[in-house]
Amino acid sequence: MVYVTSVLGNLMIIVIISSDSHLNSPMYFLLSNLSFIDICQSNFATPKMLVDFFVENKTISFEGCMAQIFLLHSFVGSEMMLLVAMAYDRFIAICKPLHYSTIMNRRLCIIFVFISWAVGILHSVSHLAFTVDLPFCGPNEVDSFFCDLPLVIELACMDTYEMEIMTLTNSGLISLGCFLALIISYVIILITVWRRSSSGSSKALSTLTAHIIVVILFFGPCIYFYIWPFSRLSVDKFLSVFYTVCTPMLNPIIYSLRNEDVKSAVRRLRNRHVNWKN
Repeated sequence: MVYVTSVLGNLMIIVIISSDSHLNSPMYFLLSNLSFIDICQSNFATPKMLVDFFVENKTISFEGCMAQIFLLHSFVGSEMMLLVAMAYDRFIAICKPLHYSTIMNRRLCIIFVFISWAVGILHSVSHLAFTVDLPFCGPNEVDSFFCDLPLVIELACMDTYEMEIMTLTNSGLISLGCFLALIISYVIILITVWRRSSSGSSKALSTLTAHIIVVILFFGPCIYFYIWPFSRLSVDKFLSVFYTVCTPMLNPIIYSLRNEDVKSAVRRLRNRHVNWKN
């Protein structure tokens, strides 16, 4: 149910934004790309997990395992950078409103999306380049519902201490860097909004709250995993499921419930559909 809700919810966000001229702004362009990444993240491992519920032998090929690692880190890295781009968009909109249309043009938004995918793919390739050639000659059971990089590295028939440090540094730096950039930008925006007292500021604060909730839900488990990446606790599987299955579902719920523009667009789309049927 969560998987179907996640895919349909994010697909609905993309359809609403692409079909409503009132949502033709940089923020919603970036939001539609965020929903696309969430659809991809929902599909990299969850369908196989659902199939595995009905089979006794839950197996995956080596190539499939490497593909899951590549896809997971590509999507997560891309989403991190896209969240930073969305924070920059809100920073310009609230702190420099008179220059917003000049700075946040469609060309810059496309560049942001391109950079987010490029960083995500490069981040993933940097992991995979060292993992694919590891000597796997003994244990072959991954204690999770998908191929998580730290768990796969632990199966190698060698001392993996240097690999563990490299993994921690690579993923930790991009996670911490993006998180700090988001925190700084949101603190500046909140101070700016707090100094104002208008209906426009109230609307900006409502939109900003949705962004902050998404950031906390996204980066919380991510930072946890890379603070203790190679020490497994009982809560880890729960957080893995939440991170890969539930988080993509929460984005459309949060944005649609807290955003008046999106709710108005849903009503307009429903009215058009009713009028077309009539």
